[in-house]
Formats: sequence, C-alpha cells, structure tokens
Amino acid sequence: MGVIGQNELLFLLQGLKWTLLLSAIGFIGGGVFGLLIALARTSGRSALRKTAAGYIAVFQGTPLLMQLFVVYYGIALIGVTIEAWLAVAIAFTLHASAFLGEIWRGAIQAIPKGQSEAANALGLHYVSRMKDVVLPQAFKVSLPATIGFLVQLIKGTSLAAIVGFIELARAGQIVSNQTYRPLLVFGIVGAIYFIICWPLSLYGARLENRMAKAAR
Repeated sequence: MGVIGQNELLFLLQGLKWTLLLSAIGFIGGGVFGLLIALARTSGRSALRKTAAGYIAVFQGTPLLMQLFVVYYGIALIGVTIEAWLAVAIAFTLHASAFLGEIWRGAIQAIPKGQSEAANALGLHYVSRMKDVVLPQAFKVSLPATIGFLVQLIKGTSLAAIVGFIELARAGQIVSNQTYRPLLVFGIVGAIYFIICWPLSLYGARLENRMAKAAR
C-alpha cells in the first residue's frame, strides 16, 4: 500500500478548490438566472409563467448527471469545443437556476398581497415594488431553503467527474487508486465534505427554527 503524504493531500486540496469554485459559479450564476425565472413565474403574463414552469419542469425532472452529459457532449455536436470546467459550470448554472427559481417563486408568493397593494397605492412601479418591498422580504423567507440547496449543490459537484473533470471526489478516486487505501482516502474526502456542508446545514436549520418561532 502507498503512503498518503503531502503530495496526495495537496492533490485533494486542488480538487477541493475546483469543488468550491464550481459550487460558487453554479450558485451565483443560478441565482441570477433563478431570480429571472422566479419573476417570470410570478408574472402577470401567462406566456412567461408557462415558459418558466416548463424550464423548471425540465431541469427538476431530469437527473443532474444527464444534464452534464447533454451540455458537455451536446455543445460538441454543434462543432463547438469547450473545456470540461466550462461545460460543467454551464450545466450547474442551468440546474441551480431552476431550483432556486422555484424556491424564490414560493417565497415571493408567500409575501402577503397587502404588501404589493400598499406599494401600488404609493405609486411604486414594478421594479421599485419588487426591489424595495417584495424581494427583501422574500429573501428572508427563502434563506433556509436556499442554504439547503447550496449544500446539495456542493455535494452534487462530485458528478462532474463523469465528463473527466477533477474535483474533490474524483481527486480522491485518483489518490485511492495510487495508494490502494480507499477507506482512508475517502474517509478524508468525506470529512472535507462534512466540514464544508455541516455548518451550512446547521445554519439553515437554525434560521428555519428562528423563523418558525417568529411566526407563532
């Protein structure tokens, strides 16, 4: 059996860097497009609502693994060659936007209609009404679910290995194959995931409990 030394640990940390970077890209990009999806889902225009609903249905109703395949190999079919990290970033952004859009749609609709009616009475136009009245409150309502999705997104980055991308889980597999110590290697990988995800999960649960108490 090989020894897990400094080089192997540095290789795992390199994979961790890409895991965190992919999570950030997917979450931020998904947040931007997810907001547009949420606004379309709550729009007064039927065509926008149906289009957004169809988009959400596609990405929530298909596995992330399949979405990675379609983006990576689908783009290549039209004659465009992109690096694995870019294909994965696009797939994660599309995936995250559908889930975040639906989370935020629910949060927007959870805000009492009286808030919007009061804003209308004050003569606020749509952008001001959403930016200054509805969205700040919806953000607070959606925060626990948003954090919960971020945790799932971080763990989901392990699927990026299927298109040859080396993130934390794939780095662990490579080190395991080199050292023949899978239990130790994946124990370290699992501990790293736990150190990242558990505080986020705990924070989300505390926020949810706090909101539940405030609502009583």
